[in-house]
Amino acid sequence: MAVDPEVRHQALSCLLLGFVGETPPAWLLDALDRGLAGVVLFGSNLGDGTQVNRLTQRLTSAAGRPLVLATDEEGGDVTRLDTVRGSVAPGAAALGFLDDVTVTEETYAAIGVRLAEAGLTMNLAPVADVNIDPLNPVIGLRSFGADPALAGRHVAAAVRGVQRAGVAACVKHFPGHGATRDDSHHEVAVLDRTREEIESVELEPFRAAITAGTRAVMTGHLLATGLDPEHLVTLSRDVTTGLLRQRLGFAGAIVTDALEMKAVASTVGIVEGFVQSLIAGADTIESGAVEHAYLVDEIPLAVERALRDGRLSESRLADAAARTASLARPVDPGVVVDRLVVEGAARRCLEVRGTLPDLVRPLVLESRTPGGMASGELPWSLGGLVPGEGAVPATGPDQPLPDLTGRSLVLVVRDPLRHPWQHRLLEIAAARAGSVVVDVGWPTELGVDLPLIRTRGIAPGLLAAAAELLASRVRGAA
Repeated sequence: MAVDPEVRHQALSCLLLGFVGETPPAWLLDALDRGLAGVVLFGSNLGDGTQVNRLTQRLTSAAGRPLVLATDEEGGDVTRLDTVRGSVAPGAAALGFLDDVTVTEETYAAIGVRLAEAGLTMNLAPVADVNIDPLNPVIGLRSFGADPALAGRHVAAAVRGVQRAGVAACVKHFPGHGATRDDSHHEVAVLDRTREEIESVELEPFRAAITAGTRAVMTGHLLATGLDPEHLVTLSRDVTTGLLRQRLGFAGAIVTDALEMKAVASTVGIVEGFVQSLIAGADTIESGAVEHAYLVDEIPLAVERALRDGRLSESRLADAAARTASLARPVDPGVVVDRLVVEGAARRCLEVRGTLPDLVRPLVLESRTPGGMASGELPWSLGGLVPGEGAVPATGPDQPLPDLTGRSLVLVVRDPLRHPWQHRLLEIAAARAGSVVVDVGWPTELGVDLPLIRTRGIAPGLLAAAAELLASRVRGAA
């Protein structure tokens, strides 16, 4: 059945699609020519991050108009421009520990400049989630912290920084993903908090972002039982329109998280999820990183049915299309970044507990745990940066350890609360005089009394700063 051309155009004007690889497929270029709002770019699209502007120019040329071109450049463990080498910026948790809003703003301004130079118009960052639960599998180091006031001031600083560069900030994941133990990439994540708890904790960073002028807010695929026990936030008019738009007074674009995530795709489905998101009050709806060419035809058909059935109004569709189009227009930046502040940030982000011992032929034992769905697998190693015996990976509880005779042990741990096999390594380190622990994950009590360096991330700058501290303690062979 043929769809009304105006309906097709407006429906596609609210949709952001993705593709795989560095070359956009013909079907995507055709969809851009037919009115598709834009594209979310992921690591597979961006190579080493140095030639992104060629890709964005090709996409824009295919459309013949400004596009919404977005990516997740959070810094730290979630990066798209630096998937080959690791982010040049410390992540949110490290910046939150430092708690210098000037550093946070300048760090995100530098990120914004890189995105603008690459031709991107929206950054799906910063993360505004307050990471209350240390067992949270999806937020962790992406959060500025567990304190809502701290998170709020740094989210606001990050928004100011990104948008100084003319790139729209998209604060996520409303109303807050930090108190969940489920990952919405795989299943419905339940935010089992009362309305009062959400109001006093989860919403504070979003209020700060709105006050700072964020141009976009992303809704999470969460079941917030204290706000709407029947519908995912993405599909909830009470939360998306009632709370975010009306109560909090947000006037910018409401963006959804990727509809291909199981919380939506395995429940209502991507196409119906698109329609219900529009009805709920979302404006800019993204599909995700996988190619979904069929959506170019299926979504306009579904939108036309919803209009005919009275579930969706023409005014709501037109409003969503207009708000999405606003994200395709970069703001004139006139930005100056304080590079000295940015370049010195990583060293200041380290936390050191105890007195570092002298190290003799140090062997770095690195706990290797899987990367998250948001971050993917990033390259990282501390061992190659520390003079000594190099690095040995540790991947599980039964792995035999190398001979440590006459050598100091530097043990790198990463989220041992979620990966308990690392506690055996901590016990071994505690039994050896002169051992040091480097914690690169979300900080928790480790249960051992050892000198400790916390990096709160695996960004190369953080690891290099930790390695510098360790190298200063390396002495000659015993």
